[in-house]
Amino acid sequence: MHTMNPTRSFPVCTLLVAGLLSMQPAADLHAQPLPPAPTPQTMSTPARPSQATQPAATASNSNAKPLTLAQAEQMAIRNNPRISVARLIALAQAQVTREVRSAELPTAYGDLTSVGAHYNSRITAGGLNSPRVLDKAAGGLSVNQLITDFGRTHHLVLSAKADAQAQLANQRATEEDITLTVDQAFYQTLTAQAVLKVAQETVAERQATVDQISALTKAKLRSDLDLSFANVELSQAKLLLLDAQSSAQQAMASLNNVLGSEQNQQYTLVDDTPANPEPAPSDAEPLVQTAFNQRPDLAALNYSYTSAKQYSTAQRDLWLPTISAMAVAGGTPVRDDRIQSSWYGAAGANVNIPIFNGFLFNAKEREAKLRANAAQEQVRDMRDVIARDVRNSVLNAQTAFQRIGVTEEMLKQANLALDLAQARYNIGLGGIVELSQAQLGQTQAQISYATARYTYQTAMSELRYQLGQ
Repeated sequence: MHTMNPTRSFPVCTLLVAGLLSMQPAADLHAQPLPPAPTPQTMSTPARPSQATQPAATASNSNAKPLTLAQAEQMAIRNNPRISVARLIALAQAQVTREVRSAELPTAYGDLTSVGAHYNSRITAGGLNSPRVLDKAAGGLSVNQLITDFGRTHHLVLSAKADAQAQLANQRATEEDITLTVDQAFYQTLTAQAVLKVAQETVAERQATVDQISALTKAKLRSDLDLSFANVELSQAKLLLLDAQSSAQQAMASLNNVLGSEQNQQYTLVDDTPANPEPAPSDAEPLVQTAFNQRPDLAALNYSYTSAKQYSTAQRDLWLPTISAMAVAGGTPVRDDRIQSSWYGAAGANVNIPIFNGFLFNAKEREAKLRANAAQEQVRDMRDVIARDVRNSVLNAQTAFQRIGVTEEMLKQANLALDLAQARYNIGLGGIVELSQAQLGQTQAQISYATARYTYQTAMSELRYQLGQ
């Protein structure tokens, strides 16, 4: 908001002063010199965003750092703890795959055993193995290897891999969530700072109007009613300024939060929004399929469904036999005389065939199938939600883009109305109420225009988020 060129109002002011001089008695004119008439305060709509829509809340802070939207997004991805949590969970899930795959690999372990036995004693309770206990000190190695469980472990590995991929997709989804939150906070802060700029200029203009009308009132050229109206408008402007200052501080605090900062760091936000932004997409339907292909949260649910299906198959395979082999070898340097050989070795295979376990395997298989079906329905539900959100985001972006043109035209008309109201007030054809309404209309139009520009940028960020971009 800037002051009208003084050359525009000078002829009107000259006519006003000349008319008033002709109406006043000569004695009064010599006693009270006339003060200048109020200068109309208007703001024309520029081709580029006006100063009223530029960030100003942090400009006065010498410690404020310049910050672009791209820098804010990168800073949040580096520092926001939610992204760190998602990354760590993805790394942890990758280790689960190694844990499950370990069942396919051989296991080996060593033993060192030393026994001091009562002579000619036997273990007579607590076991069915050989009861003889002999003095010995020995060491050995045992190796176990799963030969086959007919695919169950393989399906468990595939399930774990799908879970790991789901966590990676969740990590990407978290990064996109944070990026969207950064964009929203960034544009919210720009909006709050633009409103603060308007409020600061409004207070300055209303104060100038009060000073001018006060001088005219003392000169008996305006009534006390005009001065009262002007003071009310000034108080309202001060209230607007207080609210704008609070909103700007809260917006900056929200921005610091999403950037992962505990400090109340002040930034000079770089407004790189284009003066003439590209219009919103006209058709949402082609974008729905794009969202289906690119949304990481939908990909995470698909991976979870794949994992659930593989796990269901693995639970079904619990009824299949398990074939494994084992080999042991070792030496007994210290031994009882009845142990003739100084070393031992053996190898064998075992087939484990499930027969009955109280319907445990049946219940596990049924549970896994039901959970897999639930995961499939979650995927279908997410697709429905994405389709709805994409269409709504396109509509919101279209509406926000149209609001830019409407508010720009409204600002032009508000500036024109204020020019005319100021001129009418100067020559005595209009009252203070008309002038106050014109000033209020201009302030509201300035705020609406600034808000509309940043609302459209926020809407486009939300649309990109819905498309997984």
